[in-house]
Amino acid sequence: MGSKRFKNNLVVGLFLFPALILFVLFVIYPIFRSVQYSMYDWKGFGPAVDYVGLENYEKILTDEVFIKAVKNVLLIIALSLGLQLPIALILATMVGRDLPGRAFFRTIFFLPYVLSEVNTGIMWMLLYNADPERGFLNGIMLLFGLDPIAWLADMNIVIFAVFVVLTWKYFGFHMLLYLTGLQNIPREIEEAATIDGASKIQNFFYITLPLLGSTIKTSVYMSVLGSIQQFVLVWVMTRGGPVNASETMATYMYRYGFVRFQLGYGSAVAIIMFILCMIFSLVYQALTRKPDYLSGL
Repeated sequence: MGSKRFKNNLVVGLFLFPALILFVLFVIYPIFRSVQYSMYDWKGFGPAVDYVGLENYEKILTDEVFIKAVKNVLLIIALSLGLQLPIALILATMVGRDLPGRAFFRTIFFLPYVLSEVNTGIMWMLLYNADPERGFLNGIMLLFGLDPIAWLADMNIVIFAVFVVLTWKYFGFHMLLYLTGLQNIPREIEEAATIDGASKIQNFFYITLPLLGSTIKTSVYMSVLGSIQQFVLVWVMTRGGPVNASETMATYMYRYGFVRFQLGYGSAVAIIMFILCMIFSLVYQALTRKPDYLSGL
């Protein structure tokens, strides 16, 4: 019996070994190297020899631009949890159950997620163009007698303009998650509640939402981590401007690491982002570790 178990474990280990090697080479090793480089004033050329200790971290945590980037990320997270995910949940409930032509709407709502982030950013740059003759949105506003708005050049609204694009791009993904969760809910439960006199709203709040608990947890988790790491759309559309008004931690890291070639400083930013993601993951998993109503796990 022991020999058979050993052979089974050996087979499993042999199959896992290639994946483990790749994980160590492309995940664990880069993390440790980033920690090392974050202690140096390194430009990326030649060996890192100018040791500065924790000086890079001190500069980051006292830099007003980085603090602004953190505030922008927190704003995106708040808007995502308060607007993007509820919209996705409501649309998933409509498309998954009662909306006529729901197959068509599923495709339309999910289509933006299929587009690459670069294409999405360029497309929305054209829509946001401040020239009414070139920008679709300002052209519509001009038709109604409204003044054009510099969507991506106004420091007060640029982050909200970017969030609109993020919502348009990603709510279809979260909607798909909720659709999958809805398909796992037995219709008999809702039908029994309806027979007992429950309205559609009561069905939604007392049956659908609790049974979607694990799916909602996953959606929130991925939304927060995605917001912390948001880079491509912001960089393509605004490069963190104007005057750092749309800066995120990822664009801040890229600017110093690959534009200004301060790779030691950029590595320190990357480590801070990694620590924030790790802390959130551990705390979130601890706080949401409750049995699932459907699986009991």
